[in-house]
Amino acid sequence: DLRPVEIGDLLGRDPIPPDSDLLARSIRGKAVMVTGAGGSIGSELVRQILRQGPSRLVLVELSEAALYRIEMEVREQIAGWSKKPGIVIVLGSVLDAPLVRETIKRHGIATIYHAAAYKHVPIVEVNPVAGLHNNAFGTGVIADVAREQGVERFVLISTDKAVRPTNIMGASKRLAELILQAHAADPANDTVFTMVRFGNVLDSSGSVVRLFRKQ
Repeated sequence: DLRPVEIGDLLGRDPIPPDSDLLARSIRGKAVMVTGAGGSIGSELVRQILRQGPSRLVLVELSEAALYRIEMEVREQIAGWSKKPGIVIVLGSVLDAPLVRETIKRHGIATIYHAAAYKHVPIVEVNPVAGLHNNAFGTGVIADVAREQGVERFVLISTDKAVRPTNIMGASKRLAELILQAHAADPANDTVFTMVRFGNVLDSSGSVVRLFRKQ
């Protein structure tokens, strides 16, 4: 009995649905920005955020093709809504401090979900400078600007590979976490800096599910 591989076949437990009330506190009626919005994790965040009724959703993405795909999906998703959030697309890098600053300032961003990162372990292992630059320094840039501009909440999407890291990708994400922890520990800081560690994200661009389907 051959059929396409489903995520549930590999999960081994019931999925845990998002807590809508918890999400809504930082999203409903607010201007929200997602970095890495066209990536596997970023695009799923975008879908979940849209359901919580933000006043504006700003999609920041380095890849033009990925930004185009997520914008088309978002436009399609909200096509029939009577009350549509403002959708803003920004093509650029989180390492570009003037761009990040102008985007946050212009759109009055209250909440940032920072998912932009290089996350493929073997690729980052042979390109360590690019991985460190994007994952650690990029987080430093956007965290500094978020604090400077008075953003209410900053959420870093981290990885379980940051726990006692054995590879460059994990180490770069651990550095990103330490940057946020340093900001959070500063008594002069008003922005809520928080983070969540994901494990292997099923059906992401580097997931074994996609490889199984191809095979």
